[in-house]
Amino acid sequence: MTDLMIAHDTVHLASETFGDRRHTPILMIMGATASMLWWPDDFCRALAAAGRHVIRYDNRDTGRSTTYAPGAPPYTIDDLAGDALAILDGHGLDRAHLVGMSLGGMIAQLVALRRPDRVASLTLISSCAFDEDDPDLPAMDPALLEHFGRIATLDWTDRSAVIDFHVTSFRISAGPGADFDAARARDLAAREYDRAADPQSALNHSMLGGGDAWAGRLGEIAAPTVVIHGRHDPILSLAHGRKLAGRIPGARLVELDAGHELNERDWPVIIGEIVALSA
Repeated sequence: MTDLMIAHDTVHLASETFGDRRHTPILMIMGATASMLWWPDDFCRALAAAGRHVIRYDNRDTGRSTTYAPGAPPYTIDDLAGDALAILDGHGLDRAHLVGMSLGGMIAQLVALRRPDRVASLTLISSCAFDEDDPDLPAMDPALLEHFGRIATLDWTDRSAVIDFHVTSFRISAGPGADFDAARARDLAAREYDRAADPQSALNHSMLGGGDAWAGRLGEIAAPTVVIHGRHDPILSLAHGRKLAGRIPGARLVELDAGHELNERDWPVIIGEIVALSA
């Protein structure tokens, strides 16, 4: 594993790589409020062992990347798409296969529209169309909405309280009847908290706008695409994944018996899809 801090305008982006850089490059883009750690080390190693050069990085306001004051993000999702391109530049890559989860999938869509020459394929996990505004699609699970309502009174200087909050978020996000690994979730929440410049700043992702110039243009995406979505996703329902797959020409939908998560039991399927698409 190799670390590289990439300077991009006034932003610094922390990144790590797995595998031989001579192999096919895979850029991993994580979702809202989550650093690169949410792409598990073992997941990245397994993908690298399949003959891929894996790159993961911290989005702005997460991990060791540039962090802003909570409540006032001076950037948009368009800037996050620019950051993804800057990661490719920083690693000397003209083109890569993009894997995005949740918000990361939306960022990947924008990169594919903005610079199709740099995107070899798209794997969109637990995501939706970046420009989605369909009131008929199911809303977020009420249990999650109630839980997120506690953010207003959460003391972000209380490490134990924040870790407990995130573990509960992980448990609900895994969906009903999930094979939830509480110990793994607590370890991730603890490492996330300890590594972040300001753990509260990650909430800035919930305030992002942008993407307006590309709205309604998903039909222009020419990169081979697979949409992977859990049938029990309580954040973005399966209906979101199905609609996303229907809007991108030639996209294939893979449904998992999962929630909004990267459950270890699903890794063989997810990694297999990424490897097949990037062959």
